[in-house]
Amino acid sequence: MKSLKMLLRFAIVGGLILLLLIPLMMIRGVINERSAYRDEAYSRVAESRAGTQRLIGPVRVVPWVERQQVDVVDAQGVKKTEMQTTEGQWLQVPTTLEVNGELLPSQRSVGLFKVPVYSWNGQVKASFAADDYPVKAGRSYGQPYVALGVSDARGLVGTPNLRVDGQQVRLLPGVGAADALGRGLHAPVAGFADASGGTLAASSVELELRLDGSRALSVVPLGDDNQIALRSSWPHPSFTGAFLPNERRVDGQGFDARWAVSSLASDAQHQLRKGGDLDAQAVAVSLVDPVDSYTQADRASKYGVLFIVLTFVGFILFELIKALRIHPLQYLMVGLALAIFFLLLISLSEHIAFWQAYLVSAVACIGLQAVYLANVLGHWKRGLGFAAMLTLLYGALYGLLVSENNALLMGSLLLFAILAVAMWVTRRVDWYALGSELK
Repeated sequence: MKSLKMLLRFAIVGGLILLLLIPLMMIRGVINERSAYRDEAYSRVAESRAGTQRLIGPVRVVPWVERQQVDVVDAQGVKKTEMQTTEGQWLQVPTTLEVNGELLPSQRSVGLFKVPVYSWNGQVKASFAADDYPVKAGRSYGQPYVALGVSDARGLVGTPNLRVDGQQVRLLPGVGAADALGRGLHAPVAGFADASGGTLAASSVELELRLDGSRALSVVPLGDDNQIALRSSWPHPSFTGAFLPNERRVDGQGFDARWAVSSLASDAQHQLRKGGDLDAQAVAVSLVDPVDSYTQADRASKYGVLFIVLTFVGFILFELIKALRIHPLQYLMVGLALAIFFLLLISLSEHIAFWQAYLVSAVACIGLQAVYLANVLGHWKRGLGFAAMLTLLYGALYGLLVSENNALLMGSLLLFAILAVAMWVTRRVDWYALGSELK
C-alpha cells in the first residue's frame, strides 16, 4: 500500500538521521578534546611565565602581639595561671585609590595553540588618612609596613618603584602578617614612637610596576574612593567581576575602560578584614577571542542535524514528486559527507585561519556531493541544484558563526526562511493522493 510504503520510507529516513547522530556526537567529542588541550596550553604558559594576575592594595599594616594572664584548669583539675599570646594586625585601607596603566598584549605558542599574554605597565596611587590604633593592656605594636597583594609575583619584571610620602622605600617579598592579601610584597615604613598605641600619620603611596600575566587582570577596589583605568590595543576584551566599567571604548584599535567604585557599593574592605573571597569584589578584564576556532566549530556542529534533515527532506520530495528511487545507503553516504565537514573544519582551523578552513571544507564537501548527487538524482542539473542549496546553507551558517551579537536573531530568521521555502515548494502537493490507502 502506498501509505505504508511512505510511512516505512519516513521511518527509515528517521532511523538514518538518528544513526548519523553518532558521528556528529563523536566529532563534537573531538572538538571538546581539542578545547581541553588548549586549556592545558593555557596552564603550561601560566606555570612557566605567569598566570592571571590580581592586584590588591596597597594597605597599611601594623602587626601586634597581645599577652594576657589567663586562668586554666589542667587535666587533674588543678587551677593555674598561664601567659596567653595572641598575634594579629591592624589594617588600614586607602582613603583614595587610583590604578591605571596599559596592557601590552602578545601571544605565546604552545604547539598548535596560541595563548594571549600581556605586560601591564601599572601606576598605583593611594592616600591614607591619619589612623588611631587602639591602646589595649598587654598589647604591643611592631613595625608598620605597606603591603601589596599580587597573585603571581613571578610576573614582576624588574623592581617595582615604591615611594611613601615622596621617599623611595625598598620592597621585600611576601605580605608579612597580612595573610588576607595572599601573596605579594611589603615595605617597612616609619610609623610611631609608642608601641603601646597611638596614631599613624596621614600618608601617600605611589607605585610603578611592570607585571606580566596571561589572559586576565583584576583589581580589587579596597579604597573608600576607587578610580581604575585600563587600556590596551587588544580589540576583544571581556569585562567581568563585580563591577562593569562606567566608561568604555572598544573598537578595532583596542579598548579604554574606566571604573569609579565607592566603598559604599563594594564589600571588599569587609572581605579583607574577615579573610573572605576578594575575587568576588574585583573588577576584571580578560583578553579573549570571542569567536575562536573551537567555539566556532562547536557552534557549527550544533547545526549538523539541521543540515542532514534539510538534505534528507529534499531527497524525500524528489522521491515523491519526481518518482525517483534513492537507496537508504545513498542517504547514509550523503549524511556522512555532511558530517565530515565539521571534522575537516576543526582540523584545518588549527593550521590556517578559521575562514580559510571553513572555505576549504565547504568547497570540498559541496564539490563531493555535487558529483555524487548528479548520479543519484539522475541528472547533473539536479546535482548542481542541491550543491547550490548547500552553498546557501554553508554561507548562512558562516554568517551565524562570525556574528558575536546577532547569532540568535540570524539563526531564528534562517530557520523561518527555510520553513517558508519548504512550505512554498510543497504548497500544491496533494499529500492524500500520494499517501492514499488501497481499500
